[in-house]
Amino acid sequence: MDRRDFLVAAAAAIAACARESEGPAPAPAAKAPPLGLQLYTVRDLMAKDVAATLKLVADAGYQEVEFAGYFDLSPAELKKMLEDNGLAAPSAHIPIDEFRNDVNAVIGHATEMGHSFVVVPWIDEGSRSLDDFHRHALNFNAWASACADAGLGFAYHNHDFEFIADEGTMPYDVLLNETDPKLVKMELDLCWATKGGADPAALFEAWPGRFPMVHLKDLDKAGDEADIGAGGVDFDGILTHAGIAGIRHGFVERDNAHDPAAAIRRNHDAILPIWSKYIGQA
Repeated sequence: MDRRDFLVAAAAAIAACARESEGPAPAPAAKAPPLGLQLYTVRDLMAKDVAATLKLVADAGYQEVEFAGYFDLSPAELKKMLEDNGLAAPSAHIPIDEFRNDVNAVIGHATEMGHSFVVVPWIDEGSRSLDDFHRHALNFNAWASACADAGLGFAYHNHDFEFIADEGTMPYDVLLNETDPKLVKMELDLCWATKGGADPAALFEAWPGRFPMVHLKDLDKAGDEADIGAGGVDFDGILTHAGIAGIRHGFVERDNAHDPAAAIRRNHDAILPIWSKYIGQA
């Protein structure tokens, strides 16, 4: 090739490259952020066959689960079932008495399971006075500190009773004000917080970064839990504040669904478009 032919070929190559770069490369398809299921929803199915139930959950479209009991299976057995179904388990509900009895045992088991968070899910009716909540706050700080030393997060899951004022003070405010915000996080149940008269969006704005997890379920006009979209919880209005809240995980839950297998699919499909609008891409 002489010099003239070389220059012509080079110019043609440059022009071809320019034509290819005129338009932007197509963007990769967006991936839906992980959406989880609180396994209390399918507790009766879990009691019969854990492996089959986890497959059912994965087939319904969920990518994460939150445990509520381990059904006498070892961490190794459960982790294999999760892996087989492409599921992650970032969180687990652990009864408060287990923390009281041996917080180190809770931490050890959660570490074996690979959880990122352990959550106190419930306070018994006999332990709900303001004095009780002051004590709970002290305990939460201590347990959360022990968890943090092991690289584990600690959180509290609410119902509606924490938002009922006692002598002008809301128990939930006691927990927020008297626990270390760096250590004690909150898993806000949007249904029960709404039932208690709370404004989840206002809580998110007042306590930025305090809410890494939420429970996703709806509330009907009678004040009962409902399928997502069949009640009045303003998921769009609430989840617009997901960034300031620090939300990273959301778990669909239906406490008493007539047909849990159908309910988990129905609720997944109802919340996923809203969830995907406001939660960071995976």
